[in-house]
Amino acid sequence: MLVTITEHIALDHERRIVRIDDREVQLTRLEYALLEYLATHPNKICSKSELIDYVWGNKFQYDQGTIDVHLNAIRRKTGWNRQRPIETLRGLGLVFRTEEKNIVYTFDLQSFVVRWVQRHTVEFESNSIVPKIHLTPFVNELSISSEVLEGLFDAVLVAFLQNARPGILNIYTKLTLQHFLLSLELNGTINEFRIPIYSDLSIS
Repeated sequence: MLVTITEHIALDHERRIVRIDDREVQLTRLEYALLEYLATHPNKICSKSELIDYVWGNKFQYDQGTIDVHLNAIRRKTGWNRQRPIETLRGLGLVFRTEEKNIVYTFDLQSFVVRWVQRHTVEFESNSIVPKIHLTPFVNELSISSEVLEGLFDAVLVAFLQNARPGILNIYTKLTLQHFLLSLELNGTINEFRIPIYSDLSIS
């Protein structure tokens, strides 16, 4: 069955073919599974762990670089570049772009926070700070720029470390009728990001 993804791209599941305009490209089983998952989750950042679970499952015995090998094969066969339609977002994952400019991707907040904590392990350990993550499961996806959010997190961390004392860094979320609240709290000091449900990010 042929499934239309965009005006120019369609997938044929039975034949494991991607049709680009009038041209057909044959993919291997793993290449097709990787492309299919990305294409059926358009404009959403898909982490490599998420892709591994779908494509390989618990049979996966290689490092995450295996995804790049199959992605490069897809790009080589289709003639796609590194930006369109499959874009690699360093440190976050892959996204299948179907929109043009000014895209705001949705991304998994839990994965984002875990990766952010891992990137700053040295700062946390050297200042005897223990990160604790408390996220509300049903508000785990955000539709703001992850790069903007990472910049805000980094700025808060710098401010915390200027007068650092040992303690627990609590990262938690809360949903109200108007806002999604994302907070970082250390030793009584709270930095809160208010994300209005129908508009842009604000900080308090």
